[in-house]
Amino acid sequence: MTAPPPDLAQRLAKLQLADVLDLALRNNTATAAAWEDARAAAQEYAVARAAAFPTFTLDGNFTVLKTAPTQGRQAVRQTLYGPQLNMTWLLLDLGGRSGATSAAHAQMLAADWTHNAVLQSVVLTVEQAFFSYVGTRALLAAQQASLAEADTNLQAAVQRHDVGVATIAEVLQARTARSQALLNLETTEGALQTARGALAVSMGYPANLPYDIDSLPFEARVSGLAEDVDSLIARAVAARPDLAAARAQVDAARARVTSSRGAALPSLLVTGVFGETYLANQPAVPGSSYTLNFGLEIPLFAGGAHLAEIRAAEAQAEAANQRANGFAQQVIYQVFTSYYAFQTAAQSARTADDLLASARQSAQVALGRYKAGAGSQLELLTAQAALAQARAQQINAHFGWFIAFAQLAHDVGVLGLDGSIPIRLEPDSSGGH
Repeated sequence: MTAPPPDLAQRLAKLQLADVLDLALRNNTATAAAWEDARAAAQEYAVARAAAFPTFTLDGNFTVLKTAPTQGRQAVRQTLYGPQLNMTWLLLDLGGRSGATSAAHAQMLAADWTHNAVLQSVVLTVEQAFFSYVGTRALLAAQQASLAEADTNLQAAVQRHDVGVATIAEVLQARTARSQALLNLETTEGALQTARGALAVSMGYPANLPYDIDSLPFEARVSGLAEDVDSLIARAVAARPDLAAARAQVDAARARVTSSRGAALPSLLVTGVFGETYLANQPAVPGSSYTLNFGLEIPLFAGGAHLAEIRAAEAQAEAANQRANGFAQQVIYQVFTSYYAFQTAAQSARTADDLLASARQSAQVALGRYKAGAGSQLELLTAQAALAQARAQQINAHFGWFIAFAQLAHDVGVLGLDGSIPIRLEPDSSGGH
């Protein structure tokens, strides 16, 4: 099992959301891969920029020469060696080199934006797992309270039966209600372990990681948004990193059009060679040589390849632009949907609070009436079942509010790596995140 980092190993007993996100971002393979892609894109941009500078190569040669004796001449044997410096420099072109550099720069930006988008997606996934686990734990506590109430109800039914004011059917009904409460509790205990394992995996560790989460403040009220949907859409269009990556891809495609056009235009190239030649077993009197050549290259005919490359690059640029426009529409739809989903979650949480308050009062009255002999057991069981359901609905609604808030921040593109959400809530918020 991968060991947690030393700075967090001592805090595993009471992890908070920021700790969980820290662990996940350290261990997640998707973020690591996206980071390496961004690094590779940066190096590719450096390669493209290097085309503006001359290139030098150093060659070495070693030649053994022997001539045959002819017409009274003796055979000659020579050994020649020496270094040779070569230089090539593209002095001028009409867009090919600059277009390639601009395309590489845009690709680097796209990779950086993509890395940011992957980080935000990982944060969202971890937050969903975090609130699912904490919410399930809160649900377990609520069902423990429901089981205690079912025990109280069963005791009351047994006491009434013992004094002859209740039938055995009422005892059996109370026992059945308690068994149902116990079954719900046991089911939630299993779901809690599953949620716990899912959260551990989202942090990049095995499901059996020994950890626990510090208690999350659970307020009775939540809040709606202080920003309207249009302002959030505007923020998303400006801030979404994946949308910025799509736009950078458009810039890269358009730069490749410039590069393709430049490849079909004249270019000026200079080449040079400087060499030294030495004779073995001879005084060190080298023979120097050099050449310097300026060449003008004018593409005349390539079977239509240049024109086809330009048209292909133009089509690819337009395709990238259409994809970016389509993705922008998708971003707007995502923000629109998550905005109203969050507003619905906030209203559902408020309604669940009211429902729980009413159900709690109803159950208390029904229990008092039953103990006093003025109410029926059916009335009590119905009220307690409604109370248990109201508890579960309140917990699901409140933690659904947290998840909806995180989803909205992700869709707007402002979800912080520490779980922070810079979206303004209504002033009366007491369940802020």
